[in-house]
Amino acid sequence: MPRLKTMRAESAGGVVYRLEDGVVQVVLVGRTAQNTWFLPKGTPLPGEPREQTAARETREETGLEVRVLEPIGSIQYWFVADRTRIHKTVYYYLMEPVGGDLSRHDPEYDRVAWFPIDQAIAVLTYANDADIVRRAGALIERRLAARAAS
Repeated sequence: MPRLKTMRAESAGGVVYRLEDGVVQVVLVGRTAQNTWFLPKGTPLPGEPREQTAARETREETGLEVRVLEPIGSIQYWFVADRTRIHKTVYYYLMEPVGGDLSRHDPEYDRVAWFPIDQAIAVLTYANDADIVRRAGALIERRLAARAAS
């Protein structure tokens, strides 16, 4: 059996949050047919910085204009495509919406919705995405506490 070649790949995305009636909500993208939910993310354009990729891909996939607040962290995983093993790293950023509308999302996903953060963690298809949302939750709590103290 021939040995698979190995490549590295990189993506960037975001956890967009808002406060709605005192409840922290995050936006997820998904596909109805597979009953899946994900965080928005995508591949950088040549020479595009990670933070810019994260904002662009999040805007395209959710329809929201966003402002990047801070890095959350990254996840790594392996998959095989076209007889190549790919080691992918995805960098995530905490974001807030500054405009746009969920109805303006691109057709890559057929559903985009806001979820209370605990529900988002429960419905996400991949555990790595749920871990990122948990980390984002800690950053959000810190931001809200700092805001309340000032």
